[in-house]
Amino acid sequence: MTETQDKPINESTSTPDAAPTQSGNFLQSWKFKAGLITTAVVSIFLGFFLLVFFWHHIVAGMGMNSWSDRAGAEPIECMMKDTNNDGYVSCSAMRNGDVVPLECGVSIFNIGCRVNYGAAAAPSLRSSGGSNVRR
Repeated sequence: MTETQDKPINESTSTPDAAPTQSGNFLQSWKFKAGLITTAVVSIFLGFFLLVFFWHHIVAGMGMNSWSDRAGAEPIECMMKDTNNDGYVSCSAMRNGDVVPLECGVSIFNIGCRVNYGAAAAPSLRSSGGSNVRR
């Protein structure tokens, strides 16, 4: 008989394992640590970006809710950003069946709203400049 035929069938030949798979080795892997650190850094930057993006909306919403509580109105919604950089965001509330246009502050030091009727106000509420009044 040849040499391969003399070996018993049940014996296993020993082959060196490349890397034993254990959970302890997985948690100590540099790839796992790098992935964990990268995920944490990306999450922090994404959270900071979202906070900065929605900051005007959050602060204006707090002011709108405060104004609505004091005025007995129901808050509706605020715009996302201060588009004209005047420190206020346009908001609206419902009071006695009428929509009240508001301008709410976007600074944490200026939480509150002011009523903004603008050009939609009745002539008696507008400031009379004298020269623009027709008689």
